Amino acid sequence: MLRSYDEVAEAIQKMVVRGAPAIGVSAALGIALGASQSVGTSVADLEDDLDYICDVMARTRPTAVNLFWAIERMRSAFERAKSLRNVEEVKKALVSEALAIFEEDITANRAIGQHGAALIPDGATVLTHCNAGALATAGDYGTALGVIRGARDAGKRVAVIADETRPFLQGLRLTAWELAKDEIPVTVITDNMAGHVMKSGKVDVVVVGADRIAANGDTANKIGTYMVAVLAREHHIPFYVAAPLTTLDLTLSSGERIPIEERDPVEVTHIRDQQLGPDGINVHNPAFDVTPNHLITAIVTDRGVARPPYEESLRALKEMEQAHVAR
Repeated sequence: MLRSYDEVAEAIQKMVVRGAPAIGVSAALGIALGASQSVGTSVADLEDDLDYICDVMARTRPTAVNLFWAIERMRSAFERAKSLRNVEEVKKALVSEALAIFEEDITANRAIGQHGAALIPDGATVLTHCNAGALATAGDYGTALGVIRGARDAGKRVAVIADETRPFLQGLRLTAWELAKDEIPVTVITDNMAGHVMKSGKVDVVVVGADRIAANGDTANKIGTYMVAVLAREHHIPFYVAAPLTTLDLTLSSGERIPIEERDPVEVTHIRDQQLGPDGINVHNPAFDVTPNHLITAIVTDRGVARPPYEESLRALKEMEQAHVAR
């Protein structure tokens, strides 16, 4: 159990909490928790504390845009509430906003599953990379795994091949566990087997999640996703990205501007406490890579399915969402 905002921030930074939607939801809840524990006696004191808490959250993970979206939404909630001039009422408003973000993520994942189910043929075998399931979101559905669960709930037969996803092994440890619990057939492969199983005709569809999607559809996801997308194109296999619109960053024209997090070399040289590599070796450990839009067949969101040209289709979906919020 996390008992303070700094414990939440540490959990995000250390990937105890991981997955773009879960990071955003956790950050919002962590900010609300920190504000609730503030000892400031005025709204101005609370604002100072909130600014500090938000800055701490913003330093945890640079790539997942849901983090920064959630921070800005909590800041906006404070701006609306501070006119109340009552510290306790402002704190309650922040808690309500964080809980709303939590509930909205659950609804969004269900919608992604419904929209994406139509893209999965009956009897298909789906290859996934990393974990974009319930453990990466607020609810029990997920984004990429939400599409798979949506297909299952629509009465389709579906099986999954899960990349192990080095170096953190989210596919092996998390995706396989989720699917086994749901009694969805799953087979784990090492990352360097993906090309072989595609060439062998064992993959019908690829579905992955996303941590940030640029305006042109370029998509950042767990390292290794780009390799999977290239292989899918070579073998004429549809490659789908599943993510809520909160993962869309229209401020970035292309994926070249997406910041890529570099993580601790120990994640590569060790598995838990077991050292695998020799002392003193150089390690490059980017947590994400960017898949260019031309390799993506479609992007499944909570407002519908976007197809090329993504500059137009993604913006249209975003405008649809904004119109819905305005109502």
